Amino acid sequence: MSTVTAPVDDTMPADLEHLAEAKPRRLSAGRALAWLAMGVIILVSLFPFYWILRTALSTNPSLIANPTQLTPPDASLDGFRRVFGTQTGEAAIAAGGSGQDIRFWSYLRNSVIVATLVTVCQVMFSAMAAYAFSRLQWKGRNFFYGLFLAGLMVPTIFTFLPNFVLIKQLGLIDTLLGIALPGLFMTPFAVFFLRQFFMNIPTELEEAALLDGSSKIRNFFTLILPMSAAPIATLSILTYIAAWNDYFWPLMVSYTDRSRVLTVGLGIFRSQTPQTGPDWAGLMAATLVAALPMLLLFTVFAKRIVNSIGFSGIK
Repeated sequence: MSTVTAPVDDTMPADLEHLAEAKPRRLSAGRALAWLAMGVIILVSLFPFYWILRTALSTNPSLIANPTQLTPPDASLDGFRRVFGTQTGEAAIAAGGSGQDIRFWSYLRNSVIVATLVTVCQVMFSAMAAYAFSRLQWKGRNFFYGLFLAGLMVPTIFTFLPNFVLIKQLGLIDTLLGIALPGLFMTPFAVFFLRQFFMNIPTELEEAALLDGSSKIRNFFTLILPMSAAPIATLSILTYIAAWNDYFWPLMVSYTDRSRVLTVGLGIFRSQTPQTGPDWAGLMAATLVAALPMLLLFTVFAKRIVNSIGFSGIK
């Protein structure tokens, strides 16, 4: 009994043959121009931060003598010593400073307290409002949501005077709570941001939980919030950065060092410089130290922020 053997096909599949014959893509003129343009944009974006660092690592006399030199004319850490209060008054005056210590650690503590309080409360209240506008059915929901979003068109400067009068009547002037109170509750942007994601969560999940005996409040804390960890984290980061960088409102409310935040402390440090000229080295050192935490925070979570803004939904 003879056996029939199938002929062996030595030919490669079309897709593998195509890959084998594929040649490395050449760098065309268009791609080279695109990479060059991207490099220029990155350089222009990062150059101000480098210039801050270069100025902070210089001395004031050397900055006056060599204002356009790309590297620190006379490398020194005296600017950072004045910021942290480790330089004597005589040495600070000789270096172009005021001779007065900036209460950096006190300002840093106040900034952390205010930014953390605003972030926790605002994100939680905004999530509750977004849940009500997206998952609950009640009369006039869309109307009130549109009315609420109209707050995005109101400039922030218009609310400063009413908020200041309210904070003064509550006796919260020159307190950390007075600085944080206007930002503790929900904002139109935060509600809109979270509502868009909540609406992408399948309603069947919540209905199944309700059939199992769960309640709306329990669904919010045990189902909606865990599934929305990514956009909530993104909103928390954006809110924390905004609260950290806020300047005008803390300047209006805080009058003494006990409630001044770091951004206001930089202005105080600037006003203490002698009349001969600004303490550019110390001022740039203080600016760099104040901005460094937010730069690191955004660098670490930049990818998550970009991905969450796309409202990708459940994956």
